[in-house]
This record gives sequence, structure tokens and C-alpha cells, in this order.
Amino acid sequence: MSVRSVLHMGHPLLLQRAQPIVHVHEPWLPALLQDLRDTMQALDGAGLAAPQIGESVQLVIFGGDFNVRYPDAPPIPPTVLINPVLTPLSDEKELGWEGCLSLPGLRGLVPRYRHLRYQGWDENGTPIDRAVSGFHARVVQHECDHLLGILYPMRMPDLTHFGYQQALFPGQSGADGD
Repeated sequence: MSVRSVLHMGHPLLLQRAQPIVHVHEPWLPALLQDLRDTMQALDGAGLAAPQIGESVQLVIFGGDFNVRYPDAPPIPPTVLINPVLTPLSDEKELGWEGCLSLPGLRGLVPRYRHLRYQGWDENGTPIDRAVSGFHARVVQHECDHLLGILYPMRMPDLTHFGYQQALFPGQSGADGD
């Protein structure tokens, strides 16, 4: 498999709603999943959505033990999520800094639901139904937004908290990615 190029903000595919995957046993799905995994790992992403590598289908991956961009974040189980459905479990939102492989070098302070339930299927067709909070909930919302044609700056109420990582956080290191 391979590391694929990530589409950047401005590409029209990133603004489109992705198509549902009709059958989780599509013959092309394992190769796409491997490309997503390879690309996310190579770029130190916390997650990656299929539209970001040019495939307009409802598929996201996320999770891992440690991410250099979010060193204080707790681990998230590595997850493949097909045709996700998100349901907020409360109206409570919290602000958090986000980055994205489709907006390299940029960060923004984004409000997200603090508690949510997500449902969908994994690559084997096994149903997933999880209630999560905090950073885990943030990552899921960020990735699933890509399936709706939404990039995180579209969620920001205050663009004074949007800029290049080096200007916002001088002296901090870390790769950029979802």
C-alpha cells in the first residue's frame, strides 16, 4: 500500500458530502484502509478521513497510543468507522485547539460537543456503538466533519484564534495533522 497525498483546503472535494459505503466487504476497501493507515502514520495524524486522500466515501480512521501533536491527550483505541452517525449526549461544548492535515501548519480554537455517542461499522462489518468524552469526542467530530464537507475553521466562532502553529505557540514543536 502507500502514503497518499492529502488534499488541502481549497480543493472542491473537501467541501462535498461523502457517499455512504453500501457494503463493508467491497473489494477496494482493504487497500483504501491501508492507504489511510499508512498516510496517517507517516504524517503523525490523530485521524484521517477518506475524502482527505481523494476518496469521497464515508470512512474515517482515528486513534492510537501517542501523538506528537497532542502529547497530553489520552490514548484512543485505533478505530475504523464506516458510515458514522454522531449523537451529542448533552449540549455541553468545550473549546480545544485543532489542526488538520488538509490545513498544514495551521491551528484553530474550535467548539465541540464534550460528550457524544458514535455508531457505525468497522472494516469487518461489526457494529460500533460508543459513548465518549473529551479529546476522543473531539477527534471523532473532526474526522466525521470531513464526511460532511466541513473543515474545522467553518466551526470557529472567533477567527482571532486561528493561525499558524509557529505564531500561536512559539517554541513548541510537533508535526501537523488531524
